[in-house]
Amino acid sequence: MKLASPLLVFCVGLLSSAHAALVTKPVAYEHVGVKLEGYLAYDDAQVSATQPAPGVLVVHEWWGLNAYAKGKAEALAKLGYVAFALDMYGAGLNTEDPKQATELSALFYGKPLMAERAQAGLDQLLATGLVRKGKVAAIGYCFGSSTVQALAYTGAPLAGIVSFHGGPVVPTEAQATAIKGKVLICHGAIDPFVKPEQLQALLAALDKAKVDYVFASYAGALHAFTNPNATRIAQANGLSGIGYNEAASTRSWQHMQDLLSELFAK
Repeated sequence: MKLASPLLVFCVGLLSSAHAALVTKPVAYEHVGVKLEGYLAYDDAQVSATQPAPGVLVVHEWWGLNAYAKGKAEALAKLGYVAFALDMYGAGLNTEDPKQATELSALFYGKPLMAERAQAGLDQLLATGLVRKGKVAAIGYCFGSSTVQALAYTGAPLAGIVSFHGGPVVPTEAQATAIKGKVLICHGAIDPFVKPEQLQALLAALDKAKVDYVFASYAGALHAFTNPNATRIAQANGLSGIGYNEAASTRSWQHMQDLLSELFAK
């Protein structure tokens, strides 16, 4: 048997690498008169209309859709998923000013608009034609975590959600029973923005509804522990209780990957 030369194997490898590309593009859409612009990412060597893949919706922090959230979509795309980082605030609208972030996020907390705007983003992900039927999850960070919780409580077709350092949104009994998928809660053990009684109320509601969930608490982790920019932004604005934690970030990302693998194994 004649073996291929190392040079030929190398050249074929180069051609394969050249063909594979991470596709990223802005996606303009609208919800109740607000112009939005999300961010789609996928690997065209693994995903196409004839070879759909599981989809993951990414919901940004209260800062808005920025490079950090887009980077998470790209990281998911490299894992073989179709990722869509939605836009909650408006095309190009993001900030590092806590006052403005508070004003923007206040339009959604405790209001039906939170889940409705998230559903608009989910609709965009599904409309790509690249997502395998019934294989969709959502992940969110801080404000985005509250958003994916609210979306799940509407009975949205999500196989699972992942909450990273998010504020607990305690569901009613009806909302908890509407959850269709599994839940992973990644919590900073010393996050001062999450009240223990709120967290316990959330877990109690999930227990009562027999929701399949995992609660992971990361020692030494503050609020926003996954964001490498968190410490800088906190210091620039005189904020306490916020900071990046590399170990917690790495572990929580792995825990998310484990859940997605479990959800999309078949």
